[in-house]
Parts: sequence; C-alpha cells; structure tokens
Amino acid sequence: MKFKLNQLLFLAFAVTFSNCPINIQAQNNGSSKDSYSGIEFKMNKINEPKIPNNTVNIADFGAVNGGTVLCTKAFADAIDAVSKKGGGKVIIPPGMWLTGPIILKSNIELHAQRGALIKFSTDKNLYPIIETSFEGLNTWRCISPIYGKNLENVAFTGNGVYDGSGEVWRMVKKGKLTESQWNDFVKSGGVLNDKKTSWYPSEQYVKGNQNADQNVRADLKTKEQFEEIRDFLRPVMVSIQNSKRVLFDGPVFQNSPAWNIHPLMVEDLIIRNTTVRNPWYSQNGDGLDVESCKNVLVENSSFDVGDDAICIKSGKDKDGRDRGVPCENIIIRNNIVYHGHGGVTVGSEMSGGVKNMHVSNCTFMGTDVGLRFKSNRGRGGVVENIFISDIYMNSIPSQAISFDLYYGGKSIAEKLAEGETNTVTTAIPVDEKTPQFKNIVIKNIYINGAQQAVFLQGLPEMNLENIEISNLTGKADKGFSIIDANGIKLNNINLDIADSTIFDIYNGKNMSLKNISFNSDSPKAVTIDGEASKNIELVSNAKTDFSKKTTIGDKVAKSAVKM
Repeated sequence: MKFKLNQLLFLAFAVTFSNCPINIQAQNNGSSKDSYSGIEFKMNKINEPKIPNNTVNIADFGAVNGGTVLCTKAFADAIDAVSKKGGGKVIIPPGMWLTGPIILKSNIELHAQRGALIKFSTDKNLYPIIETSFEGLNTWRCISPIYGKNLENVAFTGNGVYDGSGEVWRMVKKGKLTESQWNDFVKSGGVLNDKKTSWYPSEQYVKGNQNADQNVRADLKTKEQFEEIRDFLRPVMVSIQNSKRVLFDGPVFQNSPAWNIHPLMVEDLIIRNTTVRNPWYSQNGDGLDVESCKNVLVENSSFDVGDDAICIKSGKDKDGRDRGVPCENIIIRNNIVYHGHGGVTVGSEMSGGVKNMHVSNCTFMGTDVGLRFKSNRGRGGVVENIFISDIYMNSIPSQAISFDLYYGGKSIAEKLAEGETNTVTTAIPVDEKTPQFKNIVIKNIYINGAQQAVFLQGLPEMNLENIEISNLTGKADKGFSIIDANGIKLNNINLDIADSTIFDIYNGKNMSLKNISFNSDSPKAVTIDGEASKNIELVSNAKTDFSKKTTIGDKVAKSAVKM
C-alpha cells in the first residue's frame, strides 16, 4: 500500500499516541465533490467555476521565455482574446515569464503548466496604487500582482509557480537572517536603521513606516499623500474581491510582498491541492487570508509561511462593522502547516463576525501557535459555531491552542521572548466594539511538545462562552490557563506537563472538568482564584483526586467549587 507524506505523518502520531484515531479514509476521500458529510452545520454545495472550452497560449501573444523580457502585455492580450470569446483557459507553458500585474476577467482559467515560473517584476512603478482593503481597513495600496474585482468564474490550475518578488517590498530584521543573507540585503541597496538591525527597501519605505499602525497609515487621506510613500504600500500577492466561484487547484504561490492569497467577499471559494510558501522571516507573510467570504473549502493543501497560515477574517473595527459581511460556512480539512505564526487562525480582524466553521484532519509542525483565536477591544463582531477535530501538533514553540482577547499585533513567540504576559484588567461597558467568542467545540487533539497546551482568555465584560474541549492528549511545559471564561467544559484530557500547576483558573464560571488525568502530585496542580469564579465542578476519578490537588484562593466563594 502506498501512503502520501501527510498520511505517513499521521501514522507517526499514532505511534506517539497509542489512542490516536487515524482517519486515512477521510484523507483519501475528502474532496469538494462530496456532500460534506460530517459537517456540523448546513452546508450547501460549493459551486465551482464554469470555464468555457476555449484555449489560448501566452507564447502566441508575444510572451518571451527567459525571465528578462517583460510579458505584461502578452498576459493582458491573451486574457482579452479569450475573454472576447466568452472566456476560457489561458495556458502558461513551461518557462520563466517576467510580468507586471495580471488583471483578471470573468470566466478565465489561468493554467500554469508544470515547469512554468511566473515571476512578478521588481519595478514598483508597474503597480499603481488603488483604493482597497488591507489589514481589514479601507485604505490605499499598490495593486496586487494578481488582481480581480467583481468577477465570476475564475480558476488557477496547473502545477506552475507564481513568485511575488516579495524580497524587494519587505523590511527585514537582522536577527532573523544568517550573516550571508543579511550581507546580501545590505549589498542590494536600501536603508538601514540607526542601530543597523533592520533593513528597509528605501527611504520612502522608512517614511511610510512612521506613524503606521500595523502597516496602515490611518492619518493619510488623499491619493496624493499615499503616492509619497508608494514603496511602503506593499500589496497582497493575489487579491480577488467581491466575486463568485473562484478556484485554486494545483499551483504554488510564493514570496508575496505582504499576505499571499487574499479572497475578499468571495462567494463559493475552493482552495485545494495548493502550495503556499513564504520565507519564515517575511513580515506579514500570511499564507491564506479568507475575509468576509461565504461557502469556502480549503483542503489537501500545504502552507509554509512567515505569519499566520490559514486565516479567517471579516474586517477590522469600524470599517469591518460598517461592511457587516461575516465569514461563514467554511470547511478546512486535510491540510499541513509547517512554519507559521498560527496553523488555523480566526482574527484579529473579525469585526464582521465569523460563523459556521469546520476544521479537521490538519497537521501543524512547528507553528508558533496551532489553533489561534485573537481579537481586542474595539473590534466588535461575534465568532460562533466553530467545530474543530483531529488536529495533530508537533513542536509548538508557544501555545498549542490560544484564545487571546488582548491581541496587540505581536506574535505570541515575540511576546514571550520580550517577557510580556497577558494581564487581567477591569471590565468596561459592553457596546458594539466588544468582541464575542462563543459556542466552540474542539475534540481529538494531539499535542507532542508545546510551551503551553491551552490558553483561554476572555474579557472581564465579555467572557469566552461555551467552549468544549474533549479527547485531548498533550505534552507541554505548561497546562491550561483559563481566564474570564464562562461555560468551559473539559472532558477526557490526558496531560504530561513539566510545570507542577496544570490548570490555572481565574474568574471561571459554570465550568466542569471530567475524566482528567495528569502527572502532577502538587496540591496546586489546580489553582482557582478570582471573586467572579462560580459553579466550578471538578469530578475526580481513579487517576485524579481533585480534593488533594486543588488550591482555592481567598476571594473565591466557598460554594463556588464542587468536587
């Protein structure tokens, strides 16, 4: 019997965790052609693009192989020619094809054959600035190397490679590079900061970076003002907006200036058999950012990127709330994530809401965080009805599962390295700016090495609500931190934790811990504190006697904990 790489990885986990159920059948049979069996919510069939049976080849429109002659016009002419016939397939044959932006039209399939390398030009003058959305905000950016808006029926097929030449757009920190890599950047030109610890592509980039909030200049209003900092306005590599029936099936997308693939307000979106790559040090080098989309399938793909890998978003703060378009009806399954700040991430731009999301049979190897949910006061929006199962995580340098409602723009690894910790703050009034995360089911989770197994932190004024975690087997330095959470249900949890405290609970309400086993004999294996704590049920078993391993703080009411 022949196994694919990801199947062998799952079998390796079976050796590590003897109780690990391996679903090879799901790996083999999962496809967009099924009826989405096992999905916990009603999911209509996702419609694939319908591409007319017409074909053109960019070589017939003057495209020159070799990677030195600009082929922008050849791409545009090929797309125009087949579009005039009602649409069809644009073939990109084997070879190196240098081009500026590719502007998509409806009913077009870009078919990059194996051996084709589409290299986007490093000449930033080819990328005019346009009104768009970035980091969930309405702003101006340079047009994306691949761009389309208000389209129907768009497909990317074949096994060719699209390279965004991101190295000329991004700033880089010296500490993230080898000496020879750093020297290459310095020799290429650009600008160093005063401490000579960061490289910037140009003085214009440095100017643009001043007063920027997470790469967006909210203080600038006119196109002319943005033109003065063009170099700073790094585009996402693939931007498809307000469109229907979009398919990615087969190609490699790599080295993006900012985010890699960004579908925005797309209905019926399929990403399968696709490889997304960015240098691990790439600033904002997200893999896939699905924003305010409806009916989405992400499957059988791999991600190795510099920021979050598979991201679910719906706009940021007032701009996101004004748009009011949630991300909904999402299936993410049978994917592998290598490096990334998060394997599967929701937020922090989730102001329009996220609902009905299924994640299953995914492997995260060395991602900063495995399952990452993040937001902050000011976002608003509701994240609900999330179902996650059969997740395999290995060598996670920070938190395997993280819910952080105090996200401030840094990765968790960066915060830990700088000694930052989340602090408990006082409640503020609830309004439209208050984010809410609720009704989330997580089961069949396997963690083989992490700084912390699970971190759950809500807001004092809006707790995390109704999160169920079951069938979790984990080895980590730290166990569970649960802060400002209501309705947390933990069942069948088996932990091997280096720290003596396994569960650290603060202001927990309506919680239950059942069928729990762990390796600590400390009387502080479970600590409960916070005057808002109430109705916490600890159910002992043959392996765990909570009465001997629990310390309750003075501020906790005597009736709050039942054993």
